[in-house]
Amino acid sequence: MNTLVAKIGAATVAVTVFLFAVCLIARFPFGSYVVCMFLPIGYIMTAAGFRRECSEERRAAADVGMVFAAIYAGLIFLVYFAQTTSVRLEELSEQAVRILDYRRGGLLFYYDLLGYGMMALSTFYIGLSFQAENKADKWLKVLLMLHGIFFIGCFVMPMTGVFTGMADGETGNGGTVALLFWCAYFFPVGVLAYRHFGKTAK
Repeated sequence: MNTLVAKIGAATVAVTVFLFAVCLIARFPFGSYVVCMFLPIGYIMTAAGFRRECSEERRAAADVGMVFAAIYAGLIFLVYFAQTTSVRLEELSEQAVRILDYRRGGLLFYYDLLGYGMMALSTFYIGLSFQAENKADKWLKVLLMLHGIFFIGCFVMPMTGVFTGMADGETGNGGTVALLFWCAYFFPVGVLAYRHFGKTAK
């Protein structure tokens, strides 16, 4: 059962990242918001699978990774549930829109970046706890740990004011390209994790 849960989680990660990329290309924001609420579920299931199989001497790193995963999930659910409910369904003042609408920047957009920063820290610590036994696992470990670099950008960039133009609707294709790059990076994580847990099940 433990391996099955982790395997389903890894498959969920791969599928949701792929669907997120499709929604980005199709310019379907509601779909991308819904998909993003399933990604944390799959990621937590996957991270829990890595924690279960790690050695006792690496357990502290795995525990830290799980805590950051939970923080990531909480922030992401907060952001995207708001986008699919209040922002989409209610009449909001201009000031409220600037704060709540993800596409206009503001507080929830910054919470979203913080959430993915927490995910980056989580993958780094999960990667530390992961013992690679073959070439595919070594690639997975490298991808998990290098993903931790995203924390710096997600944590620091909102403080620089680089996103302030979004409040006036000055959005270009740069954000979409950056998100598609992230999808191309993280999709293999889900695939390799699924392969890893599939071999463990055997």
